[in-house]
Order: sequence, then C-alpha cells, then structure tokens
Amino acid sequence: MSSKPQLVLDIAGVLVDNLSVAFWNELASKSGTSLPILKAQLNDIRKDLWTGRMKELQFWEWLSDLYPTMNRYDGYELLNRTMNMLPAVQHLERWSGIADIHLLSNHCQEWLAPLLDQVAKHTTSITVSNQVGFCKPQPEIYAIVEKHMPHKDRIIYVDDQEKNFAPAQSLGWITLLADEQHRWIGLLEPILLGD
Repeated sequence: MSSKPQLVLDIAGVLVDNLSVAFWNELASKSGTSLPILKAQLNDIRKDLWTGRMKELQFWEWLSDLYPTMNRYDGYELLNRTMNMLPAVQHLERWSGIADIHLLSNHCQEWLAPLLDQVAKHTTSITVSNQVGFCKPQPEIYAIVEKHMPHKDRIIYVDDQEKNFAPAQSLGWITLLADEQHRWIGLLEPILLGD
C-alpha cells in the first residue's frame, strides 16, 4: 500500500483571510494615523514579529507607545471580527483521510488560536513562525515542517504567495497557488489522489 501524501497548507490566505484591508484600515483609524504611515511602521517590525524576536505582547506595547489610543484588547476584538474562515476549512476533515495535513504560517500563534482550536484535530503538525524563530521563505522553516512528516514521498504545498514556493520546490515539494476565487480547492484533490 502506498503511503499517504503530505499536505502542507498555509493558514492566512488559504484557511482564513489574510489580515484584511478592513483590519488595517480600522487599526489605522483607531490609532489616529493614516494607513500608509501605519503600514510603513509595521514593515519595520514585521520580520521581528513573525519570527518571535518581538513577542506578541511586545507588539501591542509597541503599537500603544506609538498610538496611545490603541490597546491590545481593541486589537484582539478587531482581529476576531475581521479574520474570517475561508472555504478550504470545510474540506479539512475529508482531506485528512487522504493525506497527513501540516499547517505552516507566517503569523502570531496567539492571533490564530481560535482557528487552530477548531482545525487541530485534522492536522499532523502546526508550525507558526513566531513559535519557531523562522519565517517563510527562510529554508529553515520548511525543514522544521519536514521533521513532522513520517515520509517525504509526495509533499503538496498550498500557499497564496508564490514568493514562498522556491524553498519548497528545492526540497521537491509540489506547489499549488491558492487563488482568491478558491479554484485551487478543485485542483487539489486530484493531486492528492495522484490522478
């Protein structure tokens, strides 16, 4: 009997909305600044946040130091209101019967906790960048995911950003781009089944 394929899914943009325009607009509004200024400031600390060098609580302290009207409780409420599940979540149970599922995300695990609680039963492993000290497309984070795989015969990786594919492809992973219209969902199952 052939071994199950290994399915690696990005989280934001594949299972839940990326931090949406609504999130950034409202965060800027609550902070009393413009969206371009806030995004530029966030770009300065993004890698530190995604790799855990800046802890999640430090992020909210950083933000409230810049913008005293903003606090982490408002931020959590905003995250919960704007982070919506995408259609792929409905397929996880079926896919987990076909493949071992591994989640891989550049994110804060604290922000993903409500989703992770719901989908963990369908997954073999969950790798969130701020917990492991590396973020995509650093090759080290893909190696961490591979350590959770019982075998590496056939690995399929779904992400909504092509810039994250090169390290995966160098490991021999099959890559599939998650499009905003979710057409990739119909393409995935034949790949998993080897059709």
